[in-house]
Formats: sequence, structure tokens, C-alpha cells
Amino acid sequence: MGHKYLLLFLTLIFGVSTACNAQVKKTKIKTGVEVLTDRNFDVLKGRKVGLITNASGVNSNLVSTIDILYRAPEVELVALYSPEHGVRGEIAAGEKVATYVDDATGVTVFSLYGKTRKPTPEMLENVDVLVYDIQDVGARSYTFISTMGLVMEAAAEQGIEVVVLDRPNPLGGRKIEGNIVEEGYFSFISQFKIPYVYGLTPGELAKMINGEGWLESGKKCELTVVPMEGWTRDMSFEDTGLKWVLTSPHIPHAYSSNFYVSSGIMGELGVISEGVGYTLPFQVFGAEWIDESDFSTRLNELEIPGLTFRPIVFKPFYGKNEGKTLHGVQTYFTDYSKVDLMKVQFYVMQVNNELYPDKDVFAMGENRWSSFDKVNGTDQIRKLFSKNYRVSDIEEYLDKDIDSFRTLSQKYYLYK
Repeated sequence: MGHKYLLLFLTLIFGVSTACNAQVKKTKIKTGVEVLTDRNFDVLKGRKVGLITNASGVNSNLVSTIDILYRAPEVELVALYSPEHGVRGEIAAGEKVATYVDDATGVTVFSLYGKTRKPTPEMLENVDVLVYDIQDVGARSYTFISTMGLVMEAAAEQGIEVVVLDRPNPLGGRKIEGNIVEEGYFSFISQFKIPYVYGLTPGELAKMINGEGWLESGKKCELTVVPMEGWTRDMSFEDTGLKWVLTSPHIPHAYSSNFYVSSGIMGELGVISEGVGYTLPFQVFGAEWIDESDFSTRLNELEIPGLTFRPIVFKPFYGKNEGKTLHGVQTYFTDYSKVDLMKVQFYVMQVNNELYPDKDVFAMGENRWSSFDKVNGTDQIRKLFSKNYRVSDIEEYLDKDIDSFRTLSQKYYLYK
């Protein structure tokens, strides 16, 4: 009898394992670069290509798009363009990128994160088509979409086609949060008239930028989007079956994108740590004056939909708080669909003000107001919130553009 039940148990386990593997295989999507490969590089054949990419530009086997296009038949890769971190992720965060040569291909890499963020006419000499392939995080302040827009603008001015190889939005295609950017607050971290969480893939956003006439020159570029196969708007990145390549040092996991939205705006003030410099970037909140038990209790008493907190004590390894013992909370998402990601950090600031009114985050971070306002796309969030430090005072403003933007953006959807 024992052998019989052991055999049954192993059969069940093997069957579940096989079913799980089959499901993963079934749901694996194809990114734009893989669709392009399947199409035998049809839109690039016989053309001189300039590629804008970074370490996240890979196929499902983690082969760089640089190497794929370099080896592609009848495609001539003549130039590479680097956003922050370099085309292969070899440059540290915040360091300016200079023009250099890619060792593996011998192709010149022009910097879009140094003296210029927009390709110059000299950088575009000898280029027939510009290809963009970078994994994004779905938040307005993450600068790769700004680079994409500046590339489109330069291409429009020079009469060069842009091909966007599409990739998933790790925040999904349903979630939209935040007000749209207002006049006076457009910048490299808020370049387009979109909400902070905009619910579009890079290809869809490129179509919207072009379609709505948002390029500074007023021109439109010749744009081709190579769409994904198999992606739907309800997918998390884990649902795609793809491997995550960190898009920058503090976004090491696909789920890091969620936490980036929930704490990164507050992080601009530089007062309460959001975990950058520790092993949990954007996943924790902490300061030397906080009592972690009280703080956690008070936040959990708010019963914020889809969230829970636990007390934590941590000591950052680098950055502004290097070596300091910080007390606070770690954030957990219990139901992602119910969480208003942007509002999380404002609840944290609300509770900080309730427990420690002498630790006014705006007074302590006054020299960082400009960055905070640019990330928010307005100064109204700061002004409304700092009156009483109540999330209820900013909810209407944060939510006011969601429905209209959803309606506008739907005409640029490539996926259901």
C-alpha cells in the first residue's frame, strides 16, 4: 500500500509540475524584437540602422538587441545611442555617458545622457532608420520615455523613420494614476501631458506622442511600432513568462516598478528614506526619529485597500543615509488591483505628521521642492497636502484627469 500511495503522490506532483510548465510556455509572450526576428527583419532590410537601447533590450534568451541586429542579414548597424547607464548597463547610475565604442561590435555609441539628451544632426549622419528597444517601468518620471520622445523629435526634424520594438508595461495596461503635467512643470522627468501612471506600452505611448502632436517642433515623425504577440492589458510582468533585466540599479525586479511609484515621489524630498541605498529599494520607509512599531500600527489602522505594513529597522549601505540606523515600515501589496500606488507615500507622510509634527517633511526638504513638483507635474499637490497633511485633501486633484486620459489613450491601444 505504501508503494501505491507513493506512486500516486509522485504522479500527482509530476502532473502538476508538467501542467505548470505547460502554462508558463503557453502564456509566454513575444516582445517586439522577437516578432521582428520572426519577420526576418523586414522593416530594416537594406537599411543603415541606429539603435537606442540599454541592458534591458534583450530577447527571451537574454541576447542583446545590439547583437541581434549586428548579426541580422541585410541589416547594417551603424550607430548606437545610450541613455543613462550605457547601452549594455556598464555605466553607474547618475554618471554622465560620453561617446565611446562598443567593444563587442566596434559600433560607435553616442551619448544621450551627457552634453545632449537629443540626438544631434551629426549623430544621425549615415542613419536611415532609428530603432528604439528599452524596457520601461510605466511611470512618467522614469526618463527612458523622455529619451524616446527626444529621439522621435530629432528623427522628425531629419526625416528619419523611427521603429519602436514594443515591450510590456510592468504596471499593466489598466492602471492609470495621477494628474497630467501642467504648464511650467514639463521637464526630463515629466516630459509629456500624461498622468504619472499612464497605462501604455512604449509603442502605444510613441503612437500617442505622435498622434497628439506633442513633439516640440510640432512635426510628426514617420513611426512604425513592431507590436508584441500575446500580451494583454491585464498581465503582470510575471504573467509574460519573460525574464526581468534590471532597468536601472534600483529597479532590480519587475515588481520594483510598483514600489517605485509608491515611494519615489516622496524620495525627491530626501527626508524620509525610501530604501535606496539598502537591499529593499523603494520598498521601505524609514527615518531616525520614527518608532517602527507605532508607525506600522498607525498605517495598518488606516486599512488602506490592498496594502499592509510591518515594522523594520535597517541601515543603508550607501547614499545620504549610509551607516544610519533607520526605523520605519516595509510595504507589502496584498491586492495590487486595489492599490492606489501614488497615494502610498502620502499616507506615510500623513502618519509621520500625526506622530511627529515637529518633523515637517516639506520644511526639512525645502531645497528639494522643485524636483518634487516636477515629478508631480504641478505644485498643487505639495500646496494642497502641506496644509493639513491629509491624503483626502489631494485625492480629487490626483484623480481628476484619469477618466479623460483613459478615453483619450484608448485610441492608441495596440492590445486588449
